[in-house]
Amino acid sequence: MGKRYSQLSLEEREKLSILKAEGRGPSEIGRLLGRDRKTIRRELIRNAPPVHQGYYLPHKAHERAKGRKRTAGQREWLKNSKLQRHIEKMLKAGWSPELIAGRLKQKVRSSTASHESIYRWVYEKRPDLIGCLPRRHKQRHKKGHSRKHRKSHIPNRISLAERPEAADQRKEFGHWEADAMVSRASKAAAQVLVERKSRYLKLTRVRQKTASQTRAVINRRLAQYPQSVRRSITYDNGSENTEHERVNDVLGTRSYFCAPYHSWEKGTVENTIGLVRRFIPKRMDLAKLAKEDIRFVERRLNNRPRKCLGFQTPTEVFNQLRGALPG
Repeated sequence: MGKRYSQLSLEEREKLSILKAEGRGPSEIGRLLGRDRKTIRRELIRNAPPVHQGYYLPHKAHERAKGRKRTAGQREWLKNSKLQRHIEKMLKAGWSPELIAGRLKQKVRSSTASHESIYRWVYEKRPDLIGCLPRRHKQRHKKGHSRKHRKSHIPNRISLAERPEAADQRKEFGHWEADAMVSRASKAAAQVLVERKSRYLKLTRVRQKTASQTRAVINRRLAQYPQSVRRSITYDNGSENTEHERVNDVLGTRSYFCAPYHSWEKGTVENTIGLVRRFIPKRMDLAKLAKEDIRFVERRLNNRPRKCLGFQTPTEVFNQLRGALPG
């Protein structure tokens, strides 16, 4: 008797995403997950974003799989010619697919015709009815549509799971976390760097959250320190971090990346951004802040006592640790 097939869980999809980002193929991923390579290959094809299939997002893939399962019975129902005529009539009368589906469910309790299935039927089978839809778009952006990250966009990405234990447990000085703090009012952003053990902050405004500007800022802010103060940097998977290897070439650091959608894995910088937001709220335009305003916030937080530091300040702890380093 053959092994019974079960759908991939969200946890398996998250692991699949990480392994794929590391450049592993379906056969190796299947072996590591205990799944047939055909299952992995089918998953990457069926649940990739529908417009660009060069990358894989686990949460979106999971939603897509669940949605497909929910609507599995709808396709046959919409082949019913009587139902199609009714939908056409209602659309021409100005009803939206949501109204039609809701009304059908009231009148026919067993109805499985959802507004999604009606939209799909119109775009795939009856494009002449697109003009009757509320938005009347000639093409429909499917769920999961995105113009970002068409490929596995982080080169030579190393998982956070491989970061040294001494860095994880804050036993070693010189490990940093990086993130970009964006502004709702403009394209300007702030590059946030925090040393994990001392919570020492480096805050810098950038004109735009791009890979080149991120690289330049990190290099400039950390280059003043010796190698023992810049051992590693932990990033998220944003496109602004694609030039991390060029940072390593200059600073001699190592790069580590959180799992997709696991921002809490770099909780030090996330918490620090929360403190920065007390001075620079999301609605504030970073482009209008002077360099001295940014430095003021940096100094204020670095000289603010922390309970986790025994009520010492990040500046005090940073200087103590730096002074204790050999030679």
